[in-house]
Amino acid sequence: MTRDELNRFCASLPHATHVVQWGNSDVYKVGDKLFAVIGMSGIDSAVTFKASEMAFEILSDSPGLRPAPNLASRGLKWIQHYAEPGLSDDSLRDHIRASYDMVVAGLTRKKRSALGL
Repeated sequence: MTRDELNRFCASLPHATHVVQWGNSDVYKVGDKLFAVIGMSGIDSAVTFKASEMAFEILSDSPGLRPAPNLASRGLKWIQHYAEPGLSDDSLRDHIRASYDMVVAGLTRKKRSALGL
């Protein structure tokens, strides 16, 4: 997926907010909590997302994927898709959506209610 396609997908998720941080990275949050970063590590189309423990273990060693620099090094389960072959577009969307869903699930009941989630 291109950076523009990734940005459109992330922006389409309910109540997703966008800011540009860390140089020129597109950062997506829901309820003020991070769920995806596009363009991190100086790679324009790299995308970083939160992963379940099982997905993290499986994806960490896959070609074109790696534990996310600066996040996984702190013990967080984040994956960075940075090169080919990586994930298919459909699979990448599924993992970004799963990241979004994990972040929403971690929000307080009050925050989810305020967002209508």
